[in-house]
Order: sequence, then C-alpha cells, then structure tokens
Amino acid sequence: MRKLIQILSCLAFLIFFSGTKPKISPPVKAPNILLIMADDMGFADIGCYGSEVATPNLDKLAAGGIRFRQFYNNARCCPTRASLLTGLYPHQAGIGHMSNDPEDSTSFNYNFPGYQGALNNKCVTIAEVLKTKGYQTLMSGKWHVGYHGEQRWPLQRGFDKYYGLLAGATNYFNPSGGRGLMLMNNKIAPEGENFYLTDALTDYAIKFLGENKKESKAPFFMYLAYTSPHWPLNALEADVQKYRGKYKNGWKVLRRERYARMKKLGVIKDNSLLSEDDGADWDKLSAEKQDEMDHRMALYAAQIDRMDQNIGRVIKSLEASGEMDNTLIFFLSDNGACAEGGELGGGLPQNLGTKLGYMLSYGQSWANASNTPFKKYKHWVNEGGISTPLIVHWPKTIPKTSSGKFTDQYGFLPDIMATIVDVAKAKYPANYKGNVITPLQGKSLLPVIEGKDVAVHQQPIFWEHEGNAAVRLGNFKLVSEYRAVQATKWELYDLSKDRSELKDLSAAMPAKVGELTRAYQNWANLAGVVPYGEIVKIQAKKKKVAKVTPQ
Repeated sequence: MRKLIQILSCLAFLIFFSGTKPKISPPVKAPNILLIMADDMGFADIGCYGSEVATPNLDKLAAGGIRFRQFYNNARCCPTRASLLTGLYPHQAGIGHMSNDPEDSTSFNYNFPGYQGALNNKCVTIAEVLKTKGYQTLMSGKWHVGYHGEQRWPLQRGFDKYYGLLAGATNYFNPSGGRGLMLMNNKIAPEGENFYLTDALTDYAIKFLGENKKESKAPFFMYLAYTSPHWPLNALEADVQKYRGKYKNGWKVLRRERYARMKKLGVIKDNSLLSEDDGADWDKLSAEKQDEMDHRMALYAAQIDRMDQNIGRVIKSLEASGEMDNTLIFFLSDNGACAEGGELGGGLPQNLGTKLGYMLSYGQSWANASNTPFKKYKHWVNEGGISTPLIVHWPKTIPKTSSGKFTDQYGFLPDIMATIVDVAKAKYPANYKGNVITPLQGKSLLPVIEGKDVAVHQQPIFWEHEGNAAVRLGNFKLVSEYRAVQATKWELYDLSKDRSELKDLSAAMPAKVGELTRAYQNWANLAGVVPYGEIVKIQAKKKKVAKVTPQ
C-alpha cells in the first residue's frame, strides 16, 4: 500500500510540474432537430421527386440524405399535424376530423373523445417531450390543432417561442382577423409593405435559431410549418414569371413528363404504372381558359419555388452557426395534392396575380399531375391522398453508402415522434401533468437513417378520414372510399407490384381481405373512430341549428 501511494504521488508531482493535464473529452451535444412541413403539396411536386419546379435546396438535402419512396401522412391538414406532433393516430389525440374553425369554437367538436376539434390532454407533443431533455423548443408556421382557448396554443403545448397562424389558411400578403398572425401569445399585424408569409415564417425561424445560439446554447427543436403551397394562389411576381407559359401543354402532358422523370430518378420502380388521367380535356378549353390554367399552375409552382428558397436561407443560417452537421432535418408534406375548387380550380380568375383572394386554387386537373403516378387526392386515403416525399438529412449519422439514396422501408407520421424520442434519448411519458398519456404508436426510423435495411413495421398501420379507410401490412393495403348509401367496398392491392392501386385483388384473396378487415375494425374500436355516417348527421344538425339561429 505504501509503494502504491508513493507511485501515485510521484505521478501527480510529475503531471503538476510538467504542466501536462489529463485529456477530457468534451460532452457530446445532443442533436438539433429541424422538422419542416409543406402544406397541400403532392408527391411529385419537388425536383428530387420528379418535378420540373426548381427546388435546389431540397434537392441538395436529398443528395446528402435519404429519401423515402413510401412514407404516409393522414390525407388532411389537421389530422396530419395532430399525429405528427403527438406520435398518435389523430383520433387518439382528439382530432379525428378537423380542428375547430376560428369562426366557430365547436365546428368540429362532435362530443366524442376522438372528435374534440383540438388536441386533448391524453397526448404529449414533441416539444413537451423534448423539454424534459433540455431542448429549446421553437415553432414558426401553421398550428391548426387548436384555436379557441389559450391552453390549446403552441406555448401551452411545450413550445418556448412561436410565430405564425393558429388557423388553417390565410392570405399570404395580408393575414388578418381570425386568420391573422401570432407572436408568442399575442396577435400582431403583418410587418412591412412587402410582407409575404413564406418569407416571414422563415425570418422568425432564423431569428429564433439565432437567439437560441446566443442565449441558451441548448440543442434546439424547430418545427417550421409552411402554408405553401396551400391555397390561396398568392405568389410573388418574380417567382411566377419563371413558370408562366411553361404549362401550356396541359396536365396530361405534365403527368407523363413527371412520370418519366420519376422513373429515371428512381422515385418509383419500373413496374409502377401511371394511373388513369383524372382531369378536364385540355384540348377542349378555349385559348383564354388555357392561359388562365397555365397561370394557376405557375402561381402554384412559384409558391413551392419560394418555399425552397426560404429553406435555403435556413440551411445557410445553420451552416454559418456551425450547427448543420449535428442537425437532424425532416422534410415532408401534410397530405396529397388538393383537388378542392373543382376540375379547373376555385376563386375569381381576375384575382390571379394580385394580392387578393382566399379560396383561390389550381383544381383537380393540376392536382392529378401533382400526385403522379397515383390516384385520388387530399381527403382520400388512396396513395394519392396519403403519400408524401420524406427527406431525412443528418450528416453526422447517415453513412456515405446511404447518402443520396432511396429506401423502400415504409413509415407513417407517428414514426417521426418515435424517431425524435430515440435520437434525443428522451422518455415518452406514461403520465404528464396529472393525465394518463396514450402510448406512442410509431416506430423509430433511426435504424433506416443509420443505413440498416430492416423493416420498420411488423404490425399493421391504419387510416380513417371522413369515412375513407385503409390498413397496410407488409406489401398489402386494404382501402375503401366512403359511400353514404352503399355498403363499404374494400379493395386490396399488392403495393410491391401495384403502387398505383390499379389491380384490385379482393375477389382473388378473400382470406387476406378478412384478415385486414378484422385488424381495421379492432383498431377503429380502440382508437375511437366513429362511423362517418354518424358524423354527417351531426354536421347536418349543426348546420340546421346555425341556419335558424338569429345572427
């Protein structure tokens, strides 16, 4: 013992007088997380997924990251955001249909647990979970999961800072009234004569990131939820001019151009077929109408282009701050392309290219091209309604052998929460603020991000929106479209051979239909799905009461 003490004393003496200090590794900083969501953007609307629209910044993220061929949203704004933020099915989070409108505090509250019109207290948000690990939680953009009552706003659901709109849509040049802007918990007016919403959302995102770097140095979670390219078709003229006249050949030609490009890029497999054209006959339109439709699509493309420019600004700010390599970035869309407004779009043509308009859309015919090669749109749970691009970028973790490639592993929105919990080494709570929390429904995508070819989902995953229903297990997907009078007709597809859902196998494989139908019914009961016919009756009753109530 004496000899050991003497040896240690000598070592300490030598280290002290030689000026040599033992090397201590700096603590490893937890990864930053940036979650970017587009609004009403189709599967084929960005360059790295086959579009002619210029998206160099997203393309760069894709080239240095991983792209998913098969990632799913929930077919509509509110249920997607509820699921994304909580890691649950939307009904479990209280938004089985939509969030209540600014003009009506009970518009989508049907007095069922799964249909409250706002996030309930049986869920936690990503922000609430990450705050337990010391993250600063930041948000800029569209909330749309609770409007009436401050307790339902971002700062009350875990975010430290917030700028954006609580409602689902607004004019890009002049957000106002119930569809106006919020900074923290306060209503504010648009700033400056040249205000444009997509730019403003980015300004505040960059501002919040800069403040975090300067003030706290904590890892950050930033949720950047753009409204682009959701209607109204409000775009900056300089961006519009890049595309004006490029769509004079119509939607049918555009679909085929995108289809060929998607195959060449590897977005879709060689055995993927193009679904049937689902739009007006371009050749039967007058020259004046063709010019109007070219203008509508040019406005839509300009909105996406501008969003990409702004994502580039965020990337530059991360690079300048030295945070890029340690930032996990997700980019996705909240639903498939939007066919609202009819075949040729909604809103007054004279408002195109002005700062006016609210429900000003590009219509079903162009949406059919945005969802190439799939069928159906926002609202439906066919592939065209629920398929989204998903780009994952994380230089520190994605192996070079995976960088720039696609994965065929499929996933859905609750997997984002599961992945974030995993990479942040956080704990998803069983109880929060005195409430029992519904268990997390997603699976971590981290193995896929790390380059491992492993199946994410061994159990079925489900969808229901407005009576449109689906279940997927492995390569098989069972799907149905809501019918008010007739009985539900389930269709079965093998997505490994028929991603565009063209060959119904239900008659040939009744056992598989039975298996997946039973799985769906069990899930619907557990998740609190109410038959949509009952919801329709409640809606009709609400409208009748509103009609006879004095204003």
